[in-house]
Amino acid sequence: MPSQPAPLPPDDPSAGSPSHDQTTIRACRTWGSSATPTRSSSPAMTRPAGTTLIDMHVPPGGGPPPHRHDFEEMFTVLDGEVQVTFRGQTTVARAGQTINVPANAPHAFTNAGEAPVRLLCLCAPAGQEEFFTLVGQPVATRTEPPPPLDAEAQAAFIAKSTSLAPQYKTELLPPPSHG
Repeated sequence: MPSQPAPLPPDDPSAGSPSHDQTTIRACRTWGSSATPTRSSSPAMTRPAGTTLIDMHVPPGGGPPPHRHDFEEMFTVLDGEVQVTFRGQTTVARAGQTINVPANAPHAFTNAGEAPVRLLCLCAPAGQEEFFTLVGQPVATRTEPPPPLDAEAQAAFIAKSTSLAPQYKTELLPPPSHG
């Protein structure tokens, strides 16, 4: 006689309600480039630590410097292609492809093309959107690139990013040597 599956547990109202937050947060500027993330889900949607889904618009030349962090990250290329460096190996990810980055793995990506790239980036647990909010510059729309920074503003951005990264369990790594 087949056993009956266990019944589903009762609904937990403390788990929050669905969120359709499409709030533009801020452009996240990286070394000489930028991406504009949009927070599409909130920690209240999942337990215990939540996830963050970020809609990234990466202009030519844009992308984060080499780094690693204690959360898992997965990004899917929706439009265009990015050059991805993962644990020292470089490859190209094209529209429709997904890259999974385990916690603590060194990685970076760059839009090496001539057109903007669009990525969906899922971070688990949530929190990375807070880092983007703190280091970014406000923009009017989610696809608008932030204005260019002069040398002084770029140096201030790098200093702020470097000082905040440890609070978000992120380590900024030196660029690879080409020698």
